[in-house]
Amino acid sequence: MPKALVRYAWVVVAYNILVILWGAVVRASGSGAGCGDDWPLCNGDFVPHHPRLATMIEFAHRQSTTVATILIIGLVVWTFYSARRGDRVRRAAIASTVFLVTEALLGAVLVLRGYVLNNISTARVVMQSIHFTNTLLLLASLTLTAWWLNDSFRASTSPREQKLSGPAWLAVIATIVMGATGSIAALADTLFPSPTLRAAFASDFAASSPLLIRMRWMHPAAAVIGACCVLWLVVKSRSRLGSIVAALLALQFVLGVGDVLLLAPTWMQVLHLLGADLYWVALVCLAAEALWRHSAVSAE
Repeated sequence: MPKALVRYAWVVVAYNILVILWGAVVRASGSGAGCGDDWPLCNGDFVPHHPRLATMIEFAHRQSTTVATILIIGLVVWTFYSARRGDRVRRAAIASTVFLVTEALLGAVLVLRGYVLNNISTARVVMQSIHFTNTLLLLASLTLTAWWLNDSFRASTSPREQKLSGPAWLAVIATIVMGATGSIAALADTLFPSPTLRAAFASDFAASSPLLIRMRWMHPAAAVIGACCVLWLVVKSRSRLGSIVAALLALQFVLGVGDVLLLAPTWMQVLHLLGADLYWVALVCLAAEALWRHSAVSAE
């Protein structure tokens, strides 16, 4: 594959991570309704006039997703031009397009249905989880496209890699659950900020607390269980990439604890999400090596 295409693919991955981070700023700053209940317009206009800060934040996010759309379309076209028919990388590029469309539709539902600002309905919690899961799948598809465009992917393999299928899928699914529950915890922190750490812990187990707060425990529980699943894959893979995944996972626990101790300020939420995105990209690459490298080599 052309080296320029490989570099471009990783640029697209990096840019989409930035878009995801800005989306977290939109949620944490309460700017989700900055463009009113209009979509794709902003308060009925293509370009808002005399916008408030919330409007500028939301409008900037929408424009960043427009740029991401153009970049992804360019990646798909270039990939189809460069890759041979039937190549796995083409399917990854198609998946990126599908998840890009569903990402836009889910974002539209959040706005048009009013699942923004102080909405604490069960429907918003469900949609928030689905939206974040789709975001992870979009980022995974883009990562696979970039990873498989690299010719070094078709390096030699060993029989033991055929035994990594179970641990790889388990690690990926567990991480998606971690991410979905993390989005719920972040939403709870945004809508119900606590004055002290003690008050935060007390509200987590108080029967009178809103359901959203009483669901926060799910994220640390999912993180511990998920970490065990991921470390199982790391130990069995015995690769340098596995060590990177383990290091990023450890960093995520540090950032997660910091997020709790600091009562989830916006900058810490964004930093925690950045760590999650980098960890997810590395895990997807590791899982790809475990799941598909042997079949890719055998097919040649």
